[in-house]
Amino acid sequence: MSAGTVTVSSSRQSSHRVAALARAEGILLWRNRLALLNAVILPAALVGSLKSFGGLGASGAHDFGAMLLTGLTAFALLIAVYYNLVTAMVARREELVLKRLRTGEATDGEILAGTAAPAIAIAWAQIAVAAVAAVAVLGLNPPANAALVPVALILGTAVFVLLAAVTAAVTRTVQLAQVTTMPALWLPLVFSGLLFPLAMLPEPLRWVAEALPLTPVMELMRLALTGTTAAGGHHLGLAASFGAAAAPVLVLAAWTIAGAWAARRWFRWEPRR
Repeated sequence: MSAGTVTVSSSRQSSHRVAALARAEGILLWRNRLALLNAVILPAALVGSLKSFGGLGASGAHDFGAMLLTGLTAFALLIAVYYNLVTAMVARREELVLKRLRTGEATDGEILAGTAAPAIAIAWAQIAVAAVAAVAVLGLNPPANAALVPVALILGTAVFVLLAAVTAAVTRTVQLAQVTTMPALWLPLVFSGLLFPLAMLPEPLRWVAEALPLTPVMELMRLALTGTTAAGGHHLGLAASFGAAAAPVLVLAAWTIAGAWAARRWFRWEPRR
């Protein structure tokens, strides 16, 4: 058997293990109706509340459909991915599920990927439905740079999955997740540019806001959908939008590297007792 055949076979087996774990996690999520409600309904409800209070209009963008889709992306990553995963990881750890899984063939990465897959699927499905609705109902214009949408989603999802793993490491119980997740839920949201333009902030604070994990996702979505920047709302051409996307991509890459290191260093597989 050649090395290439062994590699393909190993990759296929890994995919099967992740898919099996994802199916099991999806069944558990379906049975936990409160968690399912939080994942499916809460992001849309929060976006609706921002619309009612005029929050989404604070960005200055001209296309309300794009603003709505950008806002839903933020809440899908924060609630459906980050918060749901923290509670799921803590619950599986305290119930010794993670410890038992490590005694089998699945690697640590496969276990975390299988655990995260249902939450990611829900978040991406919400964003896809919102995109269709924005086009059909709100008349969303064709994206200025569609290539940046998957970049924003993939990097943003990776960052918040890793942040969930790090937060789960310091969360003793599922109930405490409501407390330990607060900083990563609200600080990135408040300073993401969704509630008010970042240009209103003094320069040092604006630099801090731009370095938070949600802000570059919002910037990439804004560039992708409208071709405008957060600073000044200038319209850019296709080539210029790729140049403007470099900074937020680098910020997300830095968060991904730091999150992967922290999760590998501090994630706990056994109950915190």
